[in-house]
Amino acid sequence: MNIDGIISISGKPGLFKVVSQGANRIIIEDIESGKRKPAFASSKVISLADITIFGHVDDLSLGDVFQKIYDKEGGKVSKPHKTEPSELRDYFETIWEDYNDEEVKDHDIKKVFQWYNMLAKNNVFEETNTGEEE
Repeated sequence: MNIDGIISISGKPGLFKVVSQGANRIIIEDIESGKRKPAFASSKVISLADITIFGHVDDLSLGDVFQKIYDKEGGKVSKPHKTEPSELRDYFETIWEDYNDEEVKDHDIKKVFQWYNMLAKNNVFEETNTGEEE
């Protein structure tokens, strides 16, 4: 699953699409509201495409983890991230049995489900899937 151009910014809630880049700032669009605003070079920006989840044998990119959830859920929203951590962990194991349960913490799994649900609810996966088919 292609999640290039989708970022998280430390201190700002939600996820953002990168619209354009300048010398010392980027223009971002909030995934939920669609509002555009600048983010400056001093912001801690994390690209979701650069995140990997530890596995026992191989690590998986966050995009691949999202694809596994997407396939299991049929493209719909998954379990809420506020579900009990043990229940989320059990559910995550049905999605990917080989994740490293010692290295991957409860807050990591919560963040995966929070981000996945935000992207699924706002039809970002349909946009990326349509773009891949063309």
